[in-house]
Amino acid sequence: MTTKPREGRRKSDADDGNILAGFASNNGMQPTREKATKPKEARTNTAPARAKSTTMTLEETLGQLKSLGNEATRAYNTKSGAGDNQFGVSRGDVRKLANKIKTNHELALSLWKTGNIDAQFLATLLIKVDLLSADELERMVKSVTFAWVAEWLHSYVIKQHADKETLRKKWMESDDRWAARAGWQLTAGRVAKSPEGLDLAALLDRIETEMASADPEVQWTMNMCLAEIGIHFPKHRKRAIAIGEKLGVYRDYPCSKGCTSPFAPIWINAMVSRQG
Repeated sequence: MTTKPREGRRKSDADDGNILAGFASNNGMQPTREKATKPKEARTNTAPARAKSTTMTLEETLGQLKSLGNEATRAYNTKSGAGDNQFGVSRGDVRKLANKIKTNHELALSLWKTGNIDAQFLATLLIKVDLLSADELERMVKSVTFAWVAEWLHSYVIKQHADKETLRKKWMESDDRWAARAGWQLTAGRVAKSPEGLDLAALLDRIETEMASADPEVQWTMNMCLAEIGIHFPKHRKRAIAIGEKLGVYRDYPCSKGCTSPFAPIWINAMVSRQG
């Protein structure tokens, strides 16, 4: 699995949970046998109780989020590009609240429409993806204002949506920066996991031509796609590295000790070296 570097957003908290856990249960019961000569006793259903969801209105949920906000998180979000419509709730507290509420599609849609980034983080965890139409999802994508929210939306909603491939193709041609960002991110995922049918040379052509002047939001996921091509396809590696060197995008990106630079040549070589 490719390790992705941090963005001025990413790695968002979305990456501490890119995969939502699924749970299956047989109610904790196993069939038992009784001896033929022994009458069967009446049995009580002793399945373990499930955690109950908490029903909350939009106003109550926003009140909970507001009470969880703190100045340090607000300042950090602002420094990372968030606007004023936020409470400054830590992502961990957002997750705890989501676990308390459980899935609530209507509440999720209402939370998203507030434009508050903490409400939108929470919405991505409460939404029922199979009830979301492609048009609704596209409207959500285009209404994003903060890159970390885009990450959570990608991880928990877009990647799970039945129409993601159709939307990917559409968004790859979009003039909307958030839709284009999502399109390139889906494409990067396909390069890494299911590249069949993709024209990698044509993708490199577009990246070479467009990435330097792209919006910063789009530039990040285009660069991700460039790196994935170089990492996974030796045939295209030399060209991918050359494009990265030529464009110089993220060459001077500040990185903490132990983190991999998002500068494509460094990223590609680092990941290839780990392949053995």
